[in-house]
Amino acid sequence: MKNITFVHPAYFIISGFIDIPDMKYYYVFLFFVYIVSVLGNTAVMGIICLDHKLRTPKYIAVFNLAFADLFGSSAMVPKVFDIFQFDHRYIPYDDCFTFMFFCYACLAMEPFNLVALAYDRLIAIIFPLHYQLMVTCRFMFSLIASFWLIVSTFLLIAVVPLTTLSYCKSVVINSYVCDYALVHKLACNENALTLFTGHSLSVLILWLPLVFIISCYSYIGYALSKVAAVRERVKAFKTCTSHLSLVAIYFLPLMFTFALNAYIDANTRLINMSLSTVIPPMLNPIIYVLQTQEIRVSVKKLLKIKKQSKVTVKKAILK
Repeated sequence: MKNITFVHPAYFIISGFIDIPDMKYYYVFLFFVYIVSVLGNTAVMGIICLDHKLRTPKYIAVFNLAFADLFGSSAMVPKVFDIFQFDHRYIPYDDCFTFMFFCYACLAMEPFNLVALAYDRLIAIIFPLHYQLMVTCRFMFSLIASFWLIVSTFLLIAVVPLTTLSYCKSVVINSYVCDYALVHKLACNENALTLFTGHSLSVLILWLPLVFIISCYSYIGYALSKVAAVRERVKAFKTCTSHLSLVAIYFLPLMFTFALNAYIDANTRLINMSLSTVIPPMLNPIIYVLQTQEIRVSVKKLLKIKKQSKVTVKKAILK
């Protein structure tokens, strides 16, 4: 190790999708997913901003979810196109870690937003009379801000030590992004602290939020089982369907990939992981628009106002 002088390479090479056949069809699909994600999340953010009735604690979390999805998709998908479609597979050393930080930050905010929405549903169903006191807009703003702070701080603690390692084994990253685990494996002076931090990162970002969400819905299910009227149970459960759909869309593909990691080849794992990062941002706004009555009513109201304004303008022109 004393003879190692090559510490920081000038660049890394992203080679994840290179050897997979017929990837051009996947890139077309990826482009479609990205366009739908941008349009859908922008629409949800616009609807929440325009409709004063949606400026509630719940929709503050929904707005932040749409923002994180939009920012995350825009940080990752165009870069993936640039790498593989325009053959810019050489990513500068510093850019790789910057790219890693922002991608992981936005991906990490998805489960934390689901935690905020799970807490919102828990209080709304278990303590409905105290909801307005316990879940205020100020509380939700503070909760979301604390999540961003936690994610940013922990990612800095995780990513910055990687820059102190010596990369003398290889500079080829077999992924579609600057993956933390794969970059760490390229180092020739593996640090136990960075390995521990990487494992802690996955626990903090994925498994702790999932445990909290499962605990919330276990408590909600137990509380609803005590309600005598079936109609009231169904009504309360319907308010959770959109959130449960988001939880399933985000966690099930990841759990499937991790569970079958030893039985699937590297290319299949790459495709599954890439889909699990781009599909939820596309489906989240669609689910909220279709399954949430408040947003559907708001969309109809905004479309009605727009239609009436066009009729008014047309009448004014005719006069």
